[in-house]
Amino acid sequence: MRIVVAGVGKRSIKVLAYLRAAMPEMQIVGYVDPSPRLVPALEEPDPIPAYDSVDKMLAETKAGLLFVGSPNHLHLGHIAAGLRAGVRVFSEKPIVTTHDQTWALADLLAEYGTDRLIIGLVLRYAPQMKDLRRALDAGQLGKIVSLEANEHIEPQHGGFFMRDWRRYTAYSGGFMLEKCCHDIDLFHMITGSRPQRVASFGGRRTFTPENAPTRNSDIALFHQIPSLWETTDDPFRSDADIIDHQTAILSFENGVTMSFHTNINTPDQSRHFCVIGTRGMAEGDLHRGYLRVTAAQTAERLLDVDYTQDPDLQIDHYGSDRQMTRELAAYLRGDITDLPVSVVDGIEAGLSAMALDQARTTGQIVDLTQIWARLDAYGLRNPVPAHAV
Repeated sequence: MRIVVAGVGKRSIKVLAYLRAAMPEMQIVGYVDPSPRLVPALEEPDPIPAYDSVDKMLAETKAGLLFVGSPNHLHLGHIAAGLRAGVRVFSEKPIVTTHDQTWALADLLAEYGTDRLIIGLVLRYAPQMKDLRRALDAGQLGKIVSLEANEHIEPQHGGFFMRDWRRYTAYSGGFMLEKCCHDIDLFHMITGSRPQRVASFGGRRTFTPENAPTRNSDIALFHQIPSLWETTDDPFRSDADIIDHQTAILSFENGVTMSFHTNINTPDQSRHFCVIGTRGMAEGDLHRGYLRVTAAQTAERLLDVDYTQDPDLQIDHYGSDRQMTRELAAYLRGDITDLPVSVVDGIEAGLSAMALDQARTTGQIVDLTQIWARLDAYGLRNPVPAHAV
């Protein structure tokens, strides 16, 4: 398969390396990037032609797949170019960054279909999530009642966000959308539903001038992850407009309730979830690598897995990057017909993230009833999973 790339950043390099391993027959035949510092990492064995526009690249390369790894606010234009050129498109998350972009994308999907756009919401490919999905489908938890979750991020990563282009909401769509849309998508999957009403609180209290470190060793901690575009040096005095902590509560259409917390200055990282149903409970942590499913009435342990025993599951989204590209390769070859996450799932996760930020900035409970009605009118949404009925 001939592949072209819009945006050769660190994420593109990693995913394409895994895809090349899963699909040795693929050829990268062109790229667009105004600052191609990482392109040499893709040039094995031959140099890759550079283009000054995605449209020209698509017209001249006869590619079968456009890989969109550009900054978030540029995704829509690149996706549209790929769909209009008649190729399949893989887009990194989040697909789009605003409501207006969402409805423009929905218009495109209504015209070109949803099967041509693949979304890189990678966490559904994680072993823990596959095992949890099997437990849900087997009815081991019964009907989901409530859940709680967090994403606690190390200071090194937090410093990166405050120095990188992602610090601007205009580019990233905001922290909740940029970083936590993975998690929101998992909540949708677990509950088999979408949020109906949300509230959220948060702000920037850690990465502020009064908390700036003074020792060189402490300063170096916040520069461990390099930024490649629109970089600023000091994460504590940057012009970022994103938050560094946020707490949210959500009430889903099917009656499930949940709470979610994120903070980007957490030395002991975790990505914890606890799902409580009428028949059992599932508790796990993607970062710490475990999943336990327990029957409610008997306290019998139905599943107890330690994923830390496999070193491949300790890197690159807990092994999800490798698994996603394996399944993507099989999908592109026609060996499988479905992937665990769809573009509609990505749109719904994005709209939920936008609602959470709207609730945070307005101080109001946000009702998504009309948002979902507008989206559903396009006829794009997948059927509700059986365990949510």
